[in-house]
Amino acid sequence: MDMAAIQGRLQGCYVTIPTMFHDDAGFSIDFDAIHRHVGWVIEGGCTTGNAVLLAGGAAGEFSTLTFDERVAVAAAVVEAAAGRVPVAMGGQTTSTLELVRLAQAAGRVGAEYLQVSPPYYFDATEGDFYEHVLAAADASDIGLIIYNTFWTSLGVSSGLVEKLADVPHVVGLKWATADTGMMEYEQVVSRFSGRFAIIDNQMRYVNSHVLGARCFEIHQANYWPQWSVGLWHLLERGEYAEVQREMVRVAMPFMELITEMLRYTGGEGYLEKLCMELIGRDSSRNRPPTRDVRQIFREQTRQMLLQTGVPGVLPA
Repeated sequence: MDMAAIQGRLQGCYVTIPTMFHDDAGFSIDFDAIHRHVGWVIEGGCTTGNAVLLAGGAAGEFSTLTFDERVAVAAAVVEAAAGRVPVAMGGQTTSTLELVRLAQAAGRVGAEYLQVSPPYYFDATEGDFYEHVLAAADASDIGLIIYNTFWTSLGVSSGLVEKLADVPHVVGLKWATADTGMMEYEQVVSRFSGRFAIIDNQMRYVNSHVLGARCFEIHQANYWPQWSVGLWHLLERGEYAEVQREMVRVAMPFMELITEMLRYTGGEGYLEKLCMELIGRDSSRNRPPTRDVRQIFREQTRQMLLQTGVPGVLPA
């Protein structure tokens, strides 16, 4: 693949597609629901130049999926996207041997990117992770997105980012840092935005866009894609004050509710799924060990959607 070309396509809303399940004893994957949801997100404006879809990320519950399920979910998202929007596949794993298989599978099913994080559970050194990334780069001709998951694993340093800049297959950097007030986040974005397509994973959309970031992680695209794409257009037009007002109006109540939910259960993606259900879209609960939030938080979530102006909210 032309790495410069696929790096150029990594822009706009970075949308983690939830994995939907059937309500059976084994929580089998509902591929039809995934197909319909991807089509709906695309119809809402998340297309090439405005968005990239991530299959099997954290909010896609990769940690509860088998290897074969992860590949099948990515294949389903690629098939549903049908070339209308680029697709990344989640590649988080504790095993470099499995990462190689994931990279090969991502290329085989037609994904353009593989999202790679430092291995978790055992502490990895920067040398360990560098070789982990090189193994993925050697395994398949797709773009790699480095995801700094410092809260669960090695924190990627600016020195390691500089070293990774010499790996041609590394086209993206999904970036967040521990917020110490010393501008570590801004240092990397400002320094490396010319080399990587940087994905803001810290919700500093205005700050990162000013410094050259080209993409941002956004939960709302799964239940309000029009608003999410509109936010991207506001950024591109430099209407930064309006972006910040919209973030406070729409994104902040969502994050406040997630914070409350985290006192009940772990995992990711369950609030997006509940929001999807409450506007009449395909949805499901998460696989265990994440507990079902739907009945406990249903009305609170419905009120949040109404108060932030989400269209099509179902009556109680």
